Amino acid sequence: MSHHIRGLDRDQVQMLPPCVEDYVTAEAPVRFIDAYVDGLDLAKLGFSRCQPKVTGRPAYHPGDLLKLYLYGYLHRIRSSRRLEAEATRNLELIWLLRGLRPDFKTIADFRKDNRAVFKGVFREFNLLCRKLELFGAELVAVDGSKFKALNSPRRHLGAAQLREILQRIDERIEAYLRDLDSQDQEAATTSSKGGGDAGGGGASLQEKIRRLRQSRAGHATLLEELEKSGQDTVWLTDGDARLMHDKQRGSYMTGYNVQAAVDTRHDLIIAQDVVQSSNDRGELAAMAVAAKEELEAATLKVVADKGYHEAMQLEACEQAGIEAYVPSQRTTSGRSSKDGRAVFGKEAFRHDAEADVYHCPAGQQLRYRAKGSCRGKVVLHYANAAACQSCVMKSACTSGTHRSIRRLPNEAVVERAARRLAQRPDMAVLRRQSVEHVFGTLKEWGHGSFLMKGLEKVRAEFSLSALAYNMRRALNVKGVRLMMKALA
Repeated sequence: MSHHIRGLDRDQVQMLPPCVEDYVTAEAPVRFIDAYVDGLDLAKLGFSRCQPKVTGRPAYHPGDLLKLYLYGYLHRIRSSRRLEAEATRNLELIWLLRGLRPDFKTIADFRKDNRAVFKGVFREFNLLCRKLELFGAELVAVDGSKFKALNSPRRHLGAAQLREILQRIDERIEAYLRDLDSQDQEAATTSSKGGGDAGGGGASLQEKIRRLRQSRAGHATLLEELEKSGQDTVWLTDGDARLMHDKQRGSYMTGYNVQAAVDTRHDLIIAQDVVQSSNDRGELAAMAVAAKEELEAATLKVVADKGYHEAMQLEACEQAGIEAYVPSQRTTSGRSSKDGRAVFGKEAFRHDAEADVYHCPAGQQLRYRAKGSCRGKVVLHYANAAACQSCVMKSACTSGTHRSIRRLPNEAVVERAARRLAQRPDMAVLRRQSVEHVFGTLKEWGHGSFLMKGLEKVRAEFSLSALAYNMRRALNVKGVRLMMKALA
């Protein structure tokens, strides 16, 4: 006769119930979360309700709610309703919260009310990582990725649409006002003839007019804010979101541009931010300097893709003691502007910094001629029209009367960056296998879309996501016991 392992009788009364401590293994990450949060100075970090009030209903301790969120983000659970459910059935959460069961509104309000302090918790964990020497502090990879906002792509309006809506509302209000006047005249006529009350339609029209005026005020405010912002579209659900091009999907979406600076030793996030800009061109220096400050490094090497290539950003990095390795973007200097045929690219012209001239492939010198502007930037023009007229290589150089070279006042910075990158062709590989791994992991966890609305709130969300990623990474590298020992 065969036997199977059977569980306990659910109706059986046990004299000594099992200890909740036995449900959590010694190597469970939840033990580290408990110890880590208990070691934080939550009041100093800025969490609300750290000191209970003398009167009124007692509040949950912010440490317990922070533990709940860290556990949730570490296990791909970010919804406040799902966290409420897990707190009632998840043994590790029952152990972590000691049986507390906060409702979803309390959980959601905690994240909303403390949105400004989660970045500080992220920094505190990075201090622990520095103590464990998890950061190499030598090479940092910077990249950005588009995360979806809580806003449908259809839920937006342009300035022309808003003006059209306002016009339609005004027309409807005018029509209702004319109806009211007609009803008043009919009522006056009926009264003069000794008739009764003309009806109660006026009250209904007054209510409709009130609602239309309220709607008009809201749309007028949207139009005013849109004109002040300089944008061409206002998003109705999340007004801070912007239209982003998702390169992976090859389509546009409503979202935010998430920036991350990652140390290449163990692919840990050093600095992070969420911005509204749809491209990365103006973000390199801010992220690189933030990473350098977090690491407290005297010098630092930073690598990024060509989307970050911008002369002002490279110059700012140099001034901050940061070596930037950023490939230049493709240019049209190797194509004729008239017929599109191949001509000598700008790289074929060598700049002599001492004499401030360009040497062309034919051996002639192009000297500084004038200062102009291109796309809002100051540019210097170098040319030698006389030499071009009799040059035998003119057809291979330009389709115009002469060749002109444009140079930025700080282009020497760009040239130095290009020479550095040419000496380190491995930088592109190091960048791809570090920072792209971070964004790929977060999106695999389901963190690629935000649950909250507004720039400050989504920044808080990503601080929690980055902290959960770093925590998982550090626990995988060092283990729970060693991380617990470092806390002690």
